[in-house]
Amino acid sequence: MSRENLVGRLPSELEDLAAALGASRYRGRQVATWIYRKGVFDLEAMTDLPKDFRERLALGACIAVPEPERVEPSRDGSRKLVFVLGDGSRVSSVLMPDDDRMTLCVSTQVGCGFECRFCLTGVMGLERNLTPAEIVGQVLAANRLLAPGQRVTHIVFMGMGEPLANFAALVTSLRILSDARLGVGYSPRRITVSTVGLVPGIEKLGRENLKVNLAVSLHAATDQARERLMPVNRSFDLAALMAALRRYPLAPRQRIFFEYVLLDGVNDTPEEARRLAQLLRGLRAKVNLIPFNDWEGAEFRRPPLPRILAFQSVLLDAGITTTVRWSKGEDIGAACGQLRESVTA
Repeated sequence: MSRENLVGRLPSELEDLAAALGASRYRGRQVATWIYRKGVFDLEAMTDLPKDFRERLALGACIAVPEPERVEPSRDGSRKLVFVLGDGSRVSSVLMPDDDRMTLCVSTQVGCGFECRFCLTGVMGLERNLTPAEIVGQVLAANRLLAPGQRVTHIVFMGMGEPLANFAALVTSLRILSDARLGVGYSPRRITVSTVGLVPGIEKLGRENLKVNLAVSLHAATDQARERLMPVNRSFDLAALMAALRRYPLAPRQRIFFEYVLLDGVNDTPEEARRLAQLLRGLRAKVNLIPFNDWEGAEFRRPPLPRILAFQSVLLDAGITTTVRWSKGEDIGAACGQLRESVTA
């Protein structure tokens, strides 16, 4: 009989487990602190827990954090972490240093089922959802890789998979990561959840009151253009998406991020930029322009730099905060839209 993994359990669930084992709920809080705050994954090392409690806990539970199968370094300082999960599936996370920031791009599914035409991950199809343990475990494993005194500062749910299509595991993971007392302790303002535009998921996330950042993969400003690139638009068109975003609760000074992959000759004209500016009018928005990252077999190409800058200029002139985000890790297949791993080992 396999033992239950304590990673991915909410602190309140660890309290319940301690009570079920005949100990005080305080012992569950101690376990949460050891795992999530201190990064200790050996029950025997939790020296302030009574020995008999540790022994009872070890009979039915374990602490399993994934070890990267390999770590691939990039010339720009990024590192792709490839994890083999318990069933042999593989997923990737990407560590991206930038001055005093250390951002981790986290996966939520093995593969992805939304088939965006410019994204290599979509070529894999969807194998399965990740569990909260497998999601939170990526963060814990990445922090363990860093030098003493360092840790991941920002978390972006922009890796393999669609986070809102794995909603329950996503929310559990967010609660663990943002719990300031017994969880991993990240400010919600340092966590960003990306979506292809699943309207019901956006509405449900807003009701959870997690206060994390929301990023929307947009990539076109008309339904006709977006449907060619993103089949999800046939289910949730731009009118429905924008209506949901206008209702989405934002904290003061918080904005919605819009990801826009620039594709040569497809969505990169000044006319498209003006349509985008019109679409976003009245929203507290920031646009991240992502020049396409090439992959073998792709039908798209990156636009020339003058066209990228011209597109940005139109948005800036319209009063929309816009940055060009040059993806890190392109040389190791770790850039935005490039993540793909063999489904099984």
